[in-house]
Amino acid sequence: MNTKIFILLFFFIANNITAQEITCSVKDREVFEDKILKLKSAYSPTKAFGETIVAVGKTFLGTPYVPKTLEIGPKESLVINLQGLDCTTFVENVLVLSLMLRNNKSDFETYTQYLEKVRYKNGTLDGYASRLHYFSEWISDNEQKGILQNITGEVGGKDVAKDINFMSTHRDLYPFLTEDKNFEGIKKSEASISQLSFCILPKDQIRANENLIISGDIIALTTSIKGLDITHTGIATKEEDGRIHLLHASTVGEVVISKLPLVDYLKKIKNNTGIIISRPQ
Repeated sequence: MNTKIFILLFFFIANNITAQEITCSVKDREVFEDKILKLKSAYSPTKAFGETIVAVGKTFLGTPYVPKTLEIGPKESLVINLQGLDCTTFVENVLVLSLMLRNNKSDFETYTQYLEKVRYKNGTLDGYASRLHYFSEWISDNEQKGILQNITGEVGGKDVAKDINFMSTHRDLYPFLTEDKNFEGIKKSEASISQLSFCILPKDQIRANENLIISGDIIALTTSIKGLDITHTGIATKEEDGRIHLLHASTVGEVVISKLPLVDYLKKIKNNTGIIISRPQ
């Protein structure tokens, strides 16, 4: 079958008249089924959850980096794409699959429910503006859900204030923002995010606190770019050199583990100001 052909699936929940609309190719459904079976057979409940997250993440090594993987169709749907990942969908899928293993789940419906929960405000898809577009809001929302904890303050982070408005001030970059409803929804989100203080571990202090970062922590790269909070994200992994590296969907082409330790990797990123560290619970 042509793997580029997408199908819409609808899951109806008992006693609920709403439906979950999903955009998923036949091939992606097959990739999920194959991956969850292999992960389940190799899973050890005695492992630390962070180690499970890294193990799941490494099964995606070599998966192509594809930008704007969620911008599909005329309206917002739960897009499933396991054949091409951007940095955020990589983290989301690794987290969801890891949660499924921990909770002894392997069915497609649970996968879609978990994915919707981490991707959307309050865990519910309700149009384009309900998606957690800004990763700082993704962290905050998932912390409120009890899925993760922002531990940046515990490892030497500093509070900073910043106005977030990149999407609304670059409206032409986002096709869905041609609709006024979506545009106003994003502006509302930006106003809410701008009221929060960001706790950031500054770039020059990461090395001194690296020992407090563990495998499986979610690392978000903060930026000096005006109106923007975070430019990239990935998963911390302690490699054979004893240092923390970044497991991520790299914009250079595919899911990789950074050759350099995280501290040195960040030195090459001009606008990077530091990191936010979140620990899955």
